[in-house]
Amino acid sequence: MKDSSSRPLSRRTLVKVGIGAVAAPAVLRVIPANAQSRAIKIGHVSPRTGPLAGFGEADTFILEQVRGILAKGVAVGGKTYPVEIVSKDSQSSGSRASEVASDLILGDKVDLILASATPDTTNPVADQAEVNEVPCITTNCPWQPYFFGRRGDPKKGFTWTYHFFWGLEDVIAAFLALWDGAPTNKVVAGLFPNDADGNAWGDPQRGLPPALAQAGYKLHDPGRYQVMNNDFTAQISAFKSAGADIVTGNMIPPDFATFWSQAAQQGFRPKIVTIGKALLFPSVIDSLGARGNGLTSEIWWTPHHPFKSSLTGQSAAQLTEAYTAATKRPWTQPIGFQHALFEVAIDVLRRAKSPEPKAILDAIVATDYRSIVGPVKWTGQPVKNVTKTPLVAGQWQRKGDKFDLVITANKPAPEIPVGGKLQLLS
Repeated sequence: MKDSSSRPLSRRTLVKVGIGAVAAPAVLRVIPANAQSRAIKIGHVSPRTGPLAGFGEADTFILEQVRGILAKGVAVGGKTYPVEIVSKDSQSSGSRASEVASDLILGDKVDLILASATPDTTNPVADQAEVNEVPCITTNCPWQPYFFGRRGDPKKGFTWTYHFFWGLEDVIAAFLALWDGAPTNKVVAGLFPNDADGNAWGDPQRGLPPALAQAGYKLHDPGRYQVMNNDFTAQISAFKSAGADIVTGNMIPPDFATFWSQAAQQGFRPKIVTIGKALLFPSVIDSLGARGNGLTSEIWWTPHHPFKSSLTGQSAAQLTEAYTAATKRPWTQPIGFQHALFEVAIDVLRRAKSPEPKAILDAIVATDYRSIVGPVKWTGQPVKNVTKTPLVAGQWQRKGDKFDLVITANKPAPEIPVGGKLQLLS
């Protein structure tokens, strides 16, 4: 096998890193002649701590499962290689995510890098992979904040970085399916933070505003608030004045908890509250006590989804049962996507003709895989580097002494079964 340093440097690489690149082995990784004697390294970045830690709650379980599957190595190009997974905590920080991605690429010299959980993690990791020409797969972030948040050009796309998840058009469709059958005045209060997600969701061209207007809803958006806000009085006053029956937006859990507590104190009682990101996790709903009952959210994955893992053969229900038995914790939506991220990665490696970066990239591009979250196949739609997964919506409903996330609207993805009906908050 040829030494990768013998390949000619691209003009793009020279422009980006300067002539010093010739003497920079951290970027120009050397693949030994006896390739099978080395390990294939998979880098992984997700938020294990900080306000987004709910997204990384299943990491330990999934990593143990995958390491067990890969204990005997992986066959790549007819040769079996040991596999090392190096997982790093982004600490819910974009700058930290960029830093650990750089460490994985330049220090650990990973062959493939994976990342998940909001643009705060996916985007800086993907940017590091793109500039260093390392194959990268990401998930668990709506595709518009991922793609346009990285200044992606739909005519060109990116070269080394690929993503699977749903988009804002899907969350809008899911929210409208949830709301349309309910008796409301169609006045919607918008809560959008000044971050990548909030700016994308509230974008006047690509976000919720034009779609809600077209569907006959009137959105009141008081503007961007700063993340980790401790006072939502101005927003609540505006929403009360507008007579909003519905609250929507995209928030981190601490911000929603603050808003929802202050809404109660100030007498704001909407009929429906549908918030992205913050209301995904049972731990957040439990922390809200009785006021967690009836809150609604997008639903990307549940034990009732009709998909199975092509890696383990487990159904969504069986993966959920394995998780709850091992952790003694309630299931969470990211379980499916964390599993699928490694499903796709392992499928890519098994199809790659060699461990060379370009061979791994070629295998990513050619992916046509049935995962536990649905089909993953990059066809160029909606943009070159993105393929979409199905999305529905539902409600947290108290069942005895526990909250259950019930799918109540499946119009955008009818193959996913409904489990109950929407109940109004007031």
